[in-house]
Amino acid sequence: MDFVNVLDPGPEGVAEILERAASVKADPGAVAGRLAGRNVGLFFEKPSLRTRVSCERACTDLGAIPLTLKQDEIGLKKREAVKDVAKVLDRYFDLLAFRVFDHADLVTLADDAEAPVVNLLSDLEHPCQALADLQTLAEHRPLEGATLAFIGDGNNVCRSLMLAGLSMGVSVRIATPERHGPSPGCLEAAAGVARMGAGLTVTHDPTEAVAGADAVYTDVWTSMGQEAEAEGRRALFRDFQVNEALFGLAAPDAIFLHCLPAHRGEEVTDGVMDHERSRVYDQAENRMHAFKALLLHLAG
Repeated sequence: MDFVNVLDPGPEGVAEILERAASVKADPGAVAGRLAGRNVGLFFEKPSLRTRVSCERACTDLGAIPLTLKQDEIGLKKREAVKDVAKVLDRYFDLLAFRVFDHADLVTLADDAEAPVVNLLSDLEHPCQALADLQTLAEHRPLEGATLAFIGDGNNVCRSLMLAGLSMGVSVRIATPERHGPSPGCLEAAAGVARMGAGLTVTHDPTEAVAGADAVYTDVWTSMGQEAEAEGRRALFRDFQVNEALFGLAAPDAIFLHCLPAHRGEEVTDGVMDHERSRVYDQAENRMHAFKALLLHLAG
């Protein structure tokens, strides 16, 4: 089984991973060394802090041996074809976890490697982040019946969170500037996976999305690879900043979420990032627990 897209395990599989992530966090010693002797290849075409550290730590805690590779060492699609990289690394590792620019590369890897392939981020999805996001929300309240507002760019983080959230019974409201929301195809897929009465709302009005929500989530306005668009995006997204006034429209006990890194003063103010109901550092920690649960799930 691969984890290229967030719903590859199916809703039941996602629920099982989240349940295991909670138990791993509560008692990490219970799974210590469980994957002893396994070798995990980690590849980063984009810079990483939380993903790399959480994955390496998760592997070592489980007894697996992580080996981190970088683009300048592999030269994906420059020095070697993706197919060749997949077939070679498949001989060395029990699992391959890749962070890439082009989602199609992950599809090729999964097609040409027998070892499970995990998406550590692509231009289309960020599924491991979505697992940690839902784990963090579940620590605040039951997922079924919860409402989450995502404010900003309908990017890879938004897409994975929307798909996984709806499949777990979380109603998702997305507020983006025009032409910056998830694609029609993604929205159609999301509507098809909604369960337990979860609803999907897409709007260009942040206040509509946030009103009464149990969680408010945002991400950077300019993702890696879009740096040339940064100035224009700051002007376009200015009214989508999560500030104290906007956060105040959410439910009285609502939590704030951000996958990090955050551009303080752009998509979020210091007052919200440092709010007593901000859970951004819990999210970061849960990347480690969720990845442990994912590794155990893929290992059977």
